[in-house]
Amino acid sequence: MNKPVPDPPLESPTPLEEAMRAEDLARNREAIKRALDYYLCPNPSKPRPSTMYMVTPNVDTESLLANACESLASANTIASNFANELSGPQRSTALGIQQIIMLAELAVNRALDRVDPQT
Repeated sequence: MNKPVPDPPLESPTPLEEAMRAEDLARNREAIKRALDYYLCPNPSKPRPSTMYMVTPNVDTESLLANACESLASANTIASNFANELSGPQRSTALGIQQIIMLAELAVNRALDRVDPQT
């Protein structure tokens, strides 16, 4: 049995509704295109250099070694103090870390002596 009038009756959209619907469809198409382009055709992005922890390129070697030496001395002290608070295997681990830091500090001091010999 066919009805002459559909249930609910079809309503013809107003021109404003048609314009809004067309605008929504256009926005959806743009969003879909951007998403597909992002995943299927990515543009190779240039790596952005981080300047947060950047060492100035024109710093001399002596200054760099002196700064590294001071940083290693601080790390050595921190590791030593931390090891004193521990016991057992944790203390041995912390002392091992301290020894590695101390050896690095000695190497940097030797390099610093070669750059600027103390005579």
